[in-house]
Order: sequence, then structure tokens, then C-alpha cells
Amino acid sequence: MSRARRTDPDAELLGDFAEMLRGDRWQPAFDVFETEKAVVVRVELAGVRSADLKVTVDGEWLRIRGERRPPPASEAQRLHRMEIAFGPFERSVQVTVPFDRDQVSANLEEGFLSVVLPKRPRGRHRIPVEQGGE
Repeated sequence: MSRARRTDPDAELLGDFAEMLRGDRWQPAFDVFETEKAVVVRVELAGVRSADLKVTVDGEWLRIRGERRPPPASEAQRLHRMEIAFGPFERSVQVTVPFDRDQVSANLEEGFLSVVLPKRPRGRHRIPVEQGGE
């Protein structure tokens, strides 16, 4: 831990939370992995409702936007630590593996959004050879 962090009262209160913010947006964690049939993007979105999510594909870019709304006001009188981010977010990832844009699916379950981008089949394509005129 750096000396500045130990002596900064805001750093003590906010912990690592400040590192998760970029401007006025928070950045949810995400994983990108490939299976035999698809590229999968999994995003950690505890407390986000599906109605507050927008998933789009633009060329090779998958864009996930949304908002985590704060819970109803509590009776807290003194804050000891703040790490849970609320408000709007946006994450984008470039997918360079060819995928079928018409078959992309998204599912929000138990705080994780899974976006499945099915790979385009890499089948053989036979090229007919024409005979030239003699």
C-alpha cells in the first residue's frame, strides 16, 4: 500500500472504488472467452435489471450499456466505506473472431450478463473451375 493512500482519508473511505470509476461512469468487470462454437462475454452486473440494459453489435464491436440504480434510501448516519458503484456504465469489446450477428443472444441471470456470439462456420467451400474456350 502506498504512503499517500494510508494518509489520505478519502482513499481510506473509498478503498479501491475510485479506481473503478472513469469520469461519471463505473466499469463493471467482464470476461471474454471462446468455446468451440462461440465467443462469450460475461459481465458482472449485480443489482442491474434487464430493463436497464442495452446490448448492441456494431461491426466487430459489442457494446453493453446500462445503469445500476441505488437501493432505497437507508437510515445510515455515518459511512465507513463506500465501494459499490451506482449509475450509468458502458463497456465495449472488439470481437475479431467472425461471428453470426443475427444469432447473438444475451441472458441476465444471478447478477451476470452472458452475451453469446456464435462463430460463423468454417466449412469448406468448393470453387468450380471453368474451362476456357479453345
